[in-house]
Amino acid sequence: MKTSDYININKLTWNNKVDVHIDSEFYDMEGFLQGKSTLNTIELELLGNVKGKKVLHLQCHFGQDTMTFSRMGAKATGVDLSDKAIERAREINQNLGLDTSFVCCDIYDAPNHLNEQFDIIFTSYGTIGWFPDLDKWAKVISQLLKPGGKFVMADFHPIVWMFDNDFKEIFYNYFNTEAIIEDESGTYADREAEIANQTITWNHPTSELLNALITNGLELNSFNEFDYSPYNCFNETEEFEPNKFRIKHLKNKIPMVYSLSATKK
Repeated sequence: MKTSDYININKLTWNNKVDVHIDSEFYDMEGFLQGKSTLNTIELELLGNVKGKKVLHLQCHFGQDTMTFSRMGAKATGVDLSDKAIERAREINQNLGLDTSFVCCDIYDAPNHLNEQFDIIFTSYGTIGWFPDLDKWAKVISQLLKPGGKFVMADFHPIVWMFDNDFKEIFYNYFNTEAIIEDESGTYADREAEIANQTITWNHPTSELLNALITNGLELNSFNEFDYSPYNCFNETEEFEPNKFRIKHLKNKIPMVYSLSATKK
């Protein structure tokens, strides 16, 4: 496997996951279709009132969060690498009678598919690890964000990605030293799913993330860390409060999620 093929390899992986995820309890499609919001308190506190705002959602998968923005009164656009995910997102959007827009492309290439700027750009949970170069990613955000516009992000903390799957030992480097090439079976939304995939990802330390945003004209407004995940997507977890999950033997000893907001100068 060549690292240079990462886009095609990861696109195939995410295409393979779409139907399993849509049918999974994890994504609760039935609840979503009945009006359930898929956004968490962590990001909602930073987003504020989105009514009437143009919102761009990067790496939207099959669009639940993006369509939640539409339900909140935003003019929402979702972008994702997976053509199968975008196809299903458009079907769901049409069935719900929403006006959400969806674009299929690699995020690095998004400026060639969008000829407008946005009031808010949003991305969340398991996103930047798919990119080798965060400076290039931050340039895209800066290019697509209006002057004075807000960038909001929530993601799993880079410390989480240092551990093996059962959080027993430090397995990977905290710093972005090389591509991580893995074979996996199942998926975080259904560990027993009969799918097998290959992935190419990168670990990014917090300093790399923040400096990429700062050097591309974004001013940091807030950075928060949380000792839980709002999703039960890891092994060896316990739910200590509703929709708050920690690793059993680590309790609150490590950060599991961070959030940030930044403004384009």
